[in-house]
Amino acid sequence: MSRQPFIAGNWKLNLGPEDASKVSAELVQALAGHRDVTVAIFPTALSIPSVVRAVAGSEIGVGMQEIESVASGAFTGGNSAVMARAAGCTYALVGHSERRQLWGETDARCGDKVAFALASGLLPILCVGETLAERRAGRVEEVVTRQLEAGLSAIAPDQVAAVTLAYEPVWAIGTGETASPDQAQAVHATLRAWLRAGHGDVADDIRIQYGGSVKPGNAKELLACPDIDGALVGGASLRAESFAGIVAAATA
Repeated sequence: MSRQPFIAGNWKLNLGPEDASKVSAELVQALAGHRDVTVAIFPTALSIPSVVRAVAGSEIGVGMQEIESVASGAFTGGNSAVMARAAGCTYALVGHSERRQLWGETDARCGDKVAFALASGLLPILCVGETLAERRAGRVEEVVTRQLEAGLSAIAPDQVAAVTLAYEPVWAIGTGETASPDQAQAVHATLRAWLRAGHGDVADDIRIQYGGSVKPGNAKELLACPDIDGALVGGASLRAESFAGIVAAATA
């Protein structure tokens, strides 16, 4: 089954409102002809309003990098999925390795966030991935399927197709190291096989992105793999030229 490629840019804690608006406007111009690829950018929370204004009228979606599993309350520093939707967001990242490692987010908490994102009208991108130690120990399949199972555990079967997955080997994020196409494809195939066993034909519909030092120079080879349906891009998404290059690779 043909799945439209999905290229997302995670800007992390970079690009304040003014710079984010500038890069967003450059992206609108650079990506005007790429309508056969789903594109989204994830600014820091403070830059979301300026980015939403800059991409208005374009096909570029905007997402929140992190959400709580409640609409509001005593959660200092947290972000509300309900408020993100009201601010113009369409997507939400859940379970990025930095959130898991630096903030101690558990698999179960990620499952709660996936469910609340959907309940709030946001489309979640659920991130899974192993550390270098886990890969060396031969635990890749165990780790990523555990994270996937927990991430989908709080939603109904008919909601699963609304989730995008992102396989991000922790050892390849921000390190300059990239999983080889064969390594990445093997894990993507494992994730899709797990989905097929538990959810049947929905496995054909779910898009699975690869993330981990994706650049214009390696994107085409990665995206040519049968189970890799896009990319969750970090550093290379901070410049319109390089991000557009990855979108162009998806188009090709």
